[in-house]
Amino acid sequence: MNGIERLRSVGPGAMVAAAFIGPGTVTTASVTGARFGYALLWTIAFSIAATIVLQEMSARLGLVSREGLGEALRGQFDNPVPSYVSVALVVSAIGIGTAAYEAGNILGGAAGLATLSGIPATVWGPVMGLVAGALLFTGRYELIERVLVGLVALMAVAFVVDAILIGPDVGALVAGFAPRVPGDSLVLATGLIGTTVVGYNLFLHASNVQERWSGPSDLPDCRADTVLSIVVGGLITMAILVTAAAAFPRGTAISDVGVMAQQLEPLAGPWAKYLFSVGLFAAGFTSATTAPLAGAYATAGALGWETDIDSPRFRAIWGTIIAVGIVASLVGGSPVQVIVFAQVVNGILLPIVALFLIYAMNDRDVLGDYTNSAAGNVVGGLVTLVVVWLGVRTLLSVAGVL
Repeated sequence: MNGIERLRSVGPGAMVAAAFIGPGTVTTASVTGARFGYALLWTIAFSIAATIVLQEMSARLGLVSREGLGEALRGQFDNPVPSYVSVALVVSAIGIGTAAYEAGNILGGAAGLATLSGIPATVWGPVMGLVAGALLFTGRYELIERVLVGLVALMAVAFVVDAILIGPDVGALVAGFAPRVPGDSLVLATGLIGTTVVGYNLFLHASNVQERWSGPSDLPDCRADTVLSIVVGGLITMAILVTAAAAFPRGTAISDVGVMAQQLEPLAGPWAKYLFSVGLFAAGFTSATTAPLAGAYATAGALGWETDIDSPRFRAIWGTIIAVGIVASLVGGSPVQVIVFAQVVNGILLPIVALFLIYAMNDRDVLGDYTNSAAGNVVGGLVTLVVVWLGVRTLLSVAGVL
């Protein structure tokens, strides 16, 4: 397959990129760039590599076994106790977690539209949620995929052009890829990795590759899609960090990502502000669409329900997630206690899912010749250790220890 045909096959991987480049990523990258300049660019490079490793495994599992990660997790245990525990963790962390964060996705995208139009974000929020729901309600996977691919491309153009317009320090930018952790930057370094290596994307990817491809013979296309899409997603995150690093003096604390758009206008002209706002809208809308979809795939799979995109139960799950986001956006915020709960359970679940994924990738009864190689297990194990570290830090942070 030539390069043009490879580009035409892009889809499931781009949905993963669309999911992890949300308002949270935009905010984390902006705050990091403003406070520490280019020094933490290397963490994004690491995140790209780690995400590719885990997402390739997840996609291979779905493509070869024709099961989602939720179904695989539920069916792996003969003893009902660990099976019930795993189902409870998935439903809590992925189902409730995506609902808790949906308000942030909606309000983040609405903030971009507010800058462009002058209409308050609290007006745009419900509109965004309803449009995302209408898109999912069509039940047309190809349409959903094409819309999200287009918005990822829009984000890439908007944020990369902004980074170029702002005129970064090329020497400092290159030096940012040398691993180092400046004082007080460990939390943000962890955050940059955590916004890219996302647990629910493993569930989303294992399921959506089945919508696009028919079996193991399509693995080369699937891998090309995964690598290209995640690299593009990582470059978008880098562009946001670079833009903030060039726009603000070192040590600047950003409390509102909307400040980014306003700061760019005097430095790079009005187009820079509008480009950033367009990118923020695209980031919010893509995450507001993919988070409910991922939550539905994970929850339905774990509960043993049908995972067809237009099935009633599947629609009920993503519809509930979007409804929670819309209601929370109307009151101008998100339910803090639920978010804290979701952080705690996600901190527990992500390492478990990563460990289970590697275990499942060595099951010859399921994958046959498509099991992990020894090198794949070593690399996956190293990535999992980092994921465990992220999980522990999340739990300690929520507990107030860090």
